Amino acid sequence: MPKTETDLHAFLANMGIDASTARHPPLFTVADSQALRGNIAGAHTKNLFLKDKKDNFFLVTVDEDAEVDLKQVHHLIGAASRVSFGRPEMLMELLGVIPGAVTVFGLINDTDAKVKVVLDERLMENDIINAHPLTNEATTSIRSSDLVRFIKATGHDPVILKVTA
Repeated sequence: MPKTETDLHAFLANMGIDASTARHPPLFTVADSQALRGNIAGAHTKNLFLKDKKDNFFLVTVDEDAEVDLKQVHHLIGAASRVSFGRPEMLMELLGVIPGAVTVFGLINDTDAKVKVVLDERLMENDIINAHPLTNEATTSIRSSDLVRFIKATGHDPVILKVTA
């Protein structure tokens, strides 16, 4: 059973990480979430759950306005081939979320560290980063340095590099 939003907040609290969460109607796309701009400070994320032909999985987290060239990103992230979006079943199995709720916080569910995490360099220049807390009915704000601490605590080694155009 995947971890819940409550489990995530307990995990962050146990690490001493300050995080604030704002509730809102379900948001399925970046366009949906942009209607809330001004209410939640910080950088807002776009998350791409990708796989290559050898079934290696990647979570690429970028700023909501960033452009990612899906025909070329495999060269940057270390994929064995061009990438495509991972199937919803694998998204649920590995990150414990549904399409429209993809989030870097889903790494709490990837206990075998099967997903390689790539954070865009430009996104990480922000002090505060916002992401769904395992549900698209809320947004959690966290310091970028604490996000890296969280990722490492889930057993992942985040790679920070320039993946945006």
